[in-house]
Amino acid sequence: MLDLGTPAAEFQLPDSVSGKTVGLADFTGKKALLVMFLSRHCPYVKHILQGLADFTRDYAGTALGIVAISSNFVEQYPDDAPDKLRQTAHDLGFHFPFCYDESQEVARAYRAACTPGFFVFDEGRKLVYRGQFDASRPGNNVPVTGQDLHAAVDAVLAGRAVDAMQKPSLGCNIKWKPGNEPMFA
Repeated sequence: MLDLGTPAAEFQLPDSVSGKTVGLADFTGKKALLVMFLSRHCPYVKHILQGLADFTRDYAGTALGIVAISSNFVEQYPDDAPDKLRQTAHDLGFHFPFCYDESQEVARAYRAACTPGFFVFDEGRKLVYRGQFDASRPGNNVPVTGQDLHAAVDAVLAGRAVDAMQKPSLGCNIKWKPGNEPMFA
């Protein structure tokens, strides 16, 4: 896992919704930044997707910047292609960029290993949270609440320290291009 305190890695990615290029600088002035690695086909993402959409609406108009990134190899996983990301964003009413990381370099820079993967950075763009959305998993009958991510984001927005005891996210591994697998995957 990426060490707490690590600076947010720069990125320049196409937003599947607007077609514009989105980068770290686009979130200047936000007190916190949530970087999410998502995959349309992953059962763990599908399980929390409506809860995640509700979560992001809870923070609309606040000092939280949000960006979602899909880094999967679309030739083998066509459900994660940019046109499909755009459809998901439209269907769920996402009000934030949903970018496609074709080179997979952004996933590597963030040491993203699975989807869903959540990274929260403070105003200085230092990592303060990398962990799970909540304890709900497909089939465990625990309600999807976003409790863990809410606690982290709320702490940053209130100027409080985020609890260092963080549970890693569980899900589907990033689908790397053949020969592009990082050492940490």
